[in-house]
Amino acid sequence: MILVMKVGASEEDINKTINQIKEWGHEVSLAPGEKQTVIGIIGEKSDLGGRPLSTLPGVAKVLEVSAAYKRASREFHPEDTIVDVNGVKVGGGNRCVIAGPCSVDKLENVIYLAKKVKESGAQMLRGGAYKPRTSPYTFQGHEEEGLKMLAEARAETGLPIVTELMSISDIDTVYKYADVIQIGARNSQNFPLLKEIGKLDKPVILKNGIAGTMKEHLMSAEYIMSEGNENVILCLRGTRTYETAVRNTIDVTLVPVLQQLTHLPVIIDPSHAAGKRPFVSSLAYAGMAVGADGLIIEVHNCPKEALSDGDQALLPRDFEYLMRKLDNLTAWNQKEWVEFDKQKETDCIKV
Repeated sequence: MILVMKVGASEEDINKTINQIKEWGHEVSLAPGEKQTVIGIIGEKSDLGGRPLSTLPGVAKVLEVSAAYKRASREFHPEDTIVDVNGVKVGGGNRCVIAGPCSVDKLENVIYLAKKVKESGAQMLRGGAYKPRTSPYTFQGHEEEGLKMLAEARAETGLPIVTELMSISDIDTVYKYADVIQIGARNSQNFPLLKEIGKLDKPVILKNGIAGTMKEHLMSAEYIMSEGNENVILCLRGTRTYETAVRNTIDVTLVPVLQQLTHLPVIIDPSHAAGKRPFVSSLAYAGMAVGADGLIIEVHNCPKEALSDGDQALLPRDFEYLMRKLDNLTAWNQKEWVEFDKQKETDCIKV
């Protein structure tokens, strides 16, 4: 259930209403807006037992939440969530590009790439220290040594670090170095891991599953948020389909669809979607054109020597060109369109 408070409802009324709901044994999610505050009641409707919600102090109206992903739903939280990573903002009109190697290999490469992507306009550095690989015989990552290399690159450039976490056992190590924790496609429904991540105070980039639906993606976000961590960024990296021309099939239509359903930022991973260097920039541009909140993209100075996914890594010069093209892009703004579309609803031009 959602309680929409009256315009200008006092802090005292809001607190009284929240306290009463808690006395009834329910959790509360507070979403203050520019004009009105929304209070979300966590739990099943039947558990409210006919409570007189509309009579609580300052309540304007009571609404039911149709989505199963309550905390992630825009019904619960009408305003866009803005995730702040050491001053770098993602969401709410703040667009962010994250770039770097798929796998951390050598310190000199990581520092060089961090400097180059920053020069081109990237705001965060990505790099894998723990690598989920299909074959047990391929490179699995440098683990903590790789995290130390990323930390040195951060010290040189000031770029926050984004790196993947694969296992509950590695949480403490990754937490010590990372600014943003990435959960990859293979772990997108590892619910015990998602719950533990939800107890942390660091932002999370959550990728969609290998063949997951949009609802499953949002429900995975709900697992994280249900434990208290609401700084979740959704990442679309494509899904496995019958098509083999590219690595994964990505539907950029999901960007505006998700932005209607959720308040969480939505970014695109064109590297894993394309799987081949010539197509990465086109997908990146398409994702940003439909209004994505950002990109996470793989860049390497010598792709043929990369320890993983060299085929899909942009060269620094390619990345610089893409960033210049994106500077000239006026991205689609879903929020503006919704407001514009409302105005059209009464239009009727008779000829």
